[in-house]
Amino acid sequence: LSRPVPSEITISADGLSAETDPDDETDPAKLFAASKVAGTLTPNGNDLVWNGSFDDLLIDPALTEGRQFPSLAGQANVTLANGVTFLTDRPKSLRGQSFSIGNLALLAGEGRVSVSGPISIDDAGLIDAALEIKLANPPAISAVLQAAIPEKASEIKSAFIGLGFLGPEPSIPFRIVKGKPMLLGFALGEIKPLR
Repeated sequence: LSRPVPSEITISADGLSAETDPDDETDPAKLFAASKVAGTLTPNGNDLVWNGSFDDLLIDPALTEGRQFPSLAGQANVTLANGVTFLTDRPKSLRGQSFSIGNLALLAGEGRVSVSGPISIDDAGLIDAALEIKLANPPAISAVLQAAIPEKASEIKSAFIGLGFLGPEPSIPFRIVKGKPMLLGFALGEIKPLR
């Protein structure tokens, strides 16, 4: 093991699942199960880089109010700025930290959603981000969402028809400014400060 952190940490798991651990006498609730999860954490100077993937992730319907989502797959390439210092000092908060998402992709059937861009958390716990969301095969994504959220199917269909005017693989800017998310120029509420 090299110091201050190992030169590489690799994680691989087959049949990974997770459930809650209640403090009271209630039974644990299932969260998800995945057929395979793998990832590598490596230092790059003082930064830490995570490259990982998962296959056949099933989210328990109890977690999504009974909604059925198909099997998901995903890939991630994320860099934590000053991550080596973060690991060695073990701060109790993410305040003052920043991340760079090289690619965070979620695949459902023939559809794919990818996110990239920087995220930072200021000293007050407010998030700032300048992300790009890219959609591959929007009709497939629309079909998944319509099946999972049938009561909003017509709104989802209309929104994806509008996205069709942006081309076959539209790219959408998503911004968060001081905890206030904006998508296509519309405010989407507010994210509370992180502790």
